[in-house]
Amino acid sequence: MLRALALTLAVATPLAAADLPDSLFPTNFGGAYALTDHHGAIRTEADPDGHLQLIFFGYANCEAICTVALPIMSEVSASLSDQGIQTTPLVITVDPTRDTVETMGPALASYAPGLTGLTGSEADLAEVRALFHVERTALFEEPLGGTVYTHGSHIYVMDGAGGFLTLLPPILSTERMVEIVAGYAQSLP
Repeated sequence: MLRALALTLAVATPLAAADLPDSLFPTNFGGAYALTDHHGAIRTEADPDGHLQLIFFGYANCEAICTVALPIMSEVSASLSDQGIQTTPLVITVDPTRDTVETMGPALASYAPGLTGLTGSEADLAEVRALFHVERTALFEEPLGGTVYTHGSHIYVMDGAGGFLTLLPPILSTERMVEIVAGYAQSLP
């Protein structure tokens, strides 16, 4: 009886596409930007060598989760390189006060070799966060480190021109991330 009622309701009141939001999950990640890398050079959404890009929003100078996530990106990039797939792993800071051109390089070299840190003005970084749908909220003030912000935990996989390919959630194993990125690399021209 309940099954018949549910079937009747489903047939009688079909869900029209117009009743749904444009997207239940945004897929328009990325866009044009220009930020400064930890070497002082301007970087845009396009990789200068046309490599796939792995992008994470967080801190280069971090005492917590980023010191787990960023080494994973470093491992994924190294494993892909062993397969002949070149990637550019990037961390875009959520705190330009903590992560500056001068401080990002040494921090990344200590626990995430091969990553490039990107920073900029607060306004520039806010625009980039909006392009990737990354929210940042102040959680609390750390006496020695300043404001601690929430930030995303996914790794964005972008093509060499800065076009969105997929998201890698932090629950995936390094091996699975490598497999997914390698699949995208093989499908690109």
